Amino acid sequence: MKATQLLSNLGQSLWLDNITRDLLETGTLKHYIDKLSVTGLTSNPTIFENAIKKSHSYDIPIRADLAKGKSGEELFFDLALEDITHAADLFRPIYDRTNTVDGWVSLEVSPLLAYDTDSTLRAAKDLFARAKRPNLLIKIPGTKEGLPAIEEAIFAGIPVNVTLLFSPEQYLAAADAFLRGIERRLEAGLNPNVGSVGSVFVSRWDAAIKDEVPAALRNHLGIAVAKRTYKAARALLTSPQWQKVYNAGARPQRLLWASTGTKDPAASGILYVKELAAPYTVNTMPESTLNALAKYHSLGSILPADGGDCEDVLAQFAKAGVRIDELAARLQGEGARSFVKSWNELMDVISSKSSVLKKAS
Repeated sequence: MKATQLLSNLGQSLWLDNITRDLLETGTLKHYIDKLSVTGLTSNPTIFENAIKKSHSYDIPIRADLAKGKSGEELFFDLALEDITHAADLFRPIYDRTNTVDGWVSLEVSPLLAYDTDSTLRAAKDLFARAKRPNLLIKIPGTKEGLPAIEEAIFAGIPVNVTLLFSPEQYLAAADAFLRGIERRLEAGLNPNVGSVGSVFVSRWDAAIKDEVPAALRNHLGIAVAKRTYKAARALLTSPQWQKVYNAGARPQRLLWASTGTKDPAASGILYVKELAAPYTVNTMPESTLNALAKYHSLGSILPADGGDCEDVLAQFAKAGVRIDELAARLQGEGARSFVKSWNELMDVISSKSSVLKKAS
């Protein structure tokens, strides 16, 4: 049995961190669903930039939008929504079969709005309304300014993928925003079942300190932080406040492992998959990681609910001079800036391709 199926049997959802029109139209995504146990999908500006830049599949819809006078961000979201809704339809049977637990796809609001609460909320409402798909998660960053938008989006019934989380503290703040939104829905007599995941980035921890720690500690920080976060998430699942809303019909906000492609060429290509195998979580991974995982037929141990050896490992990093809390804040800030950079590069690709197509018309 493939390791992808083993993960599914364990109770962990395996999502693909990629989307392209070719992936959709060639049947490759359907193959991943049918044969590799993929039950959801995430996207980001870099993924769309590469998809649009490297394929002619978008030329016809770009020309159509140009003829309507559209450009830039408006044109991009037309393309993105077409791909995302296509993917959402492929995953809809899973969404229905699992009673809304799985079968989700994710689309991000503009990263330029990461520190603008009101604009983030407006963008989230607009994208969800335009998509007209119940299994769409709108990605909102878990920054200080993003937290109120997350609460308001959940209260408005908009499913949310909270992105850019790096630490247990950031995760818990996002979970609290989700919970407040659910509690307000209950108070208002609304259905409390609004989907959400909290996306914790893993490999960026190790990339950030790879030259600052002894070789024996390399590629261990991200996993240790993830284990500590998992411990915090499991504690939430059994807390009286959360159990109260579950009893009223709410679903838990699931923990999602993001940035799980291995960045160190000397490490295993499935390092962050094997080490973070845990029930009732999600692991979203690049195609290369998915295909590497499919070649394995075993997983190893399951992530312990108490975080296992995470505190001992984190203590070793503290002795090596790594300030975990400071690094978490830095990584979130760098992540937000990186998303903006990717967004600007995406807009450049849209502009460049639009110019080429206009000249060719």
